[in-house]
Amino acid sequence: MKKLLFISLSILMIGYAIAQPGPRREEEPLPEGYKPASTNTFLAQYPAVNAATRVAMFKVLAPTAQNVQVDLAGKKYDMVKDTSGVWTCTSDPQVVGFHYYAILIDGVAVMDRNSEAYFGSNWESAGIEIPEGPEGNYYLFNKDIPHGQVRSIHYWSDINGLERHINVYVPAEYEANPTKKYPVLYLVHGWGEDENGWSVQGHMANIMDGLIAAGKAVPMIVVMPSGDIKTNADVRVASGDVTDIYVQNLVPYIDKTFRTYTDREHRAMAGLSRGGFQTCRTVFPNIDKFAWMGTFSGFFVRDGNVLDAFDGVFKDAAAFNKQMNLFFISTGTEERNPKEMVETLKTHGINNIIFHESQGTAHEWLTWRRALNEFAPRLFKKN
Repeated sequence: MKKLLFISLSILMIGYAIAQPGPRREEEPLPEGYKPASTNTFLAQYPAVNAATRVAMFKVLAPTAQNVQVDLAGKKYDMVKDTSGVWTCTSDPQVVGFHYYAILIDGVAVMDRNSEAYFGSNWESAGIEIPEGPEGNYYLFNKDIPHGQVRSIHYWSDINGLERHINVYVPAEYEANPTKKYPVLYLVHGWGEDENGWSVQGHMANIMDGLIAAGKAVPMIVVMPSGDIKTNADVRVASGDVTDIYVQNLVPYIDKTFRTYTDREHRAMAGLSRGGFQTCRTVFPNIDKFAWMGTFSGFFVRDGNVLDAFDGVFKDAAAFNKQMNLFFISTGTEERNPKEMVETLKTHGINNIIFHESQGTAHEWLTWRRALNEFAPRLFKKN
């Protein structure tokens, strides 16, 4: 019995010793002007960002590697190794906003374990936020205003043959007004990202909370669906068209599940990049169901005249103007620009177009945050 008690006490003491925190390695202080990126895991010092110079510093522990680089915003930066196996580099000044990046270890792209994971380019990627000044406050959390909810929901799609995931934003007042109905904006991500992109990388809820609290946008529900037709181990071949899924499965589900107005005057759709193209392919054939639309870096006609595009929806300008309350087209000044096509449509008589440019940004999340911030206040308001 004494022997058993001794063994039990020994195990307890060993367990206690293991559970105690060991001596923490002292981190060297960051260089003056640098702070850990807001996109880091909560204990990670690096990447560190200098808000004034917009320069980022990276550190990677890879003692057996022969060559390590940081792949950021289209440029590869060579890292330098110290005697302890830590690789370091400093970037050029970056455009403010969110950027994906990868660590290349002996030519193999991996995710930086110091970063939170962001799904982009079809993999869980590292990301870094280069902070703006006060002009970027609109997409940051504001503790002084009411906040809505982003709900994670699955619904069934007969077309896909699977459950599909959506995120649904409801405004802060939604639960306090049990009889009130709301208009709906369907907001689609771009290629290589998923239905979480608008909530995570795009800070959609912060943007909408701010606009609604300031009285700039009417309270609305925002539905963020997947732009892909996914499969699983049982359904190996994707079936159907995502635009049919939106119209035939998603919209009826939302109208059944939430307190929505179900007429076209209270339904809008917008998307970024490929999601903007999907918006065109969804709305134009179903213009009896949508009266507001927006494309963020996503309005493009590859061949022919824009007036012939999308089965000639623009040919009868008077009919289009009557049916569509708003056609919002946004782009970054540093990316492919549809300004000529917009001017052609205006000259033809399409007079409900609002053209917006994000200054100094390319095909990136800051372009699309700015677009949403300009688009949402225009929705569901009578001229």
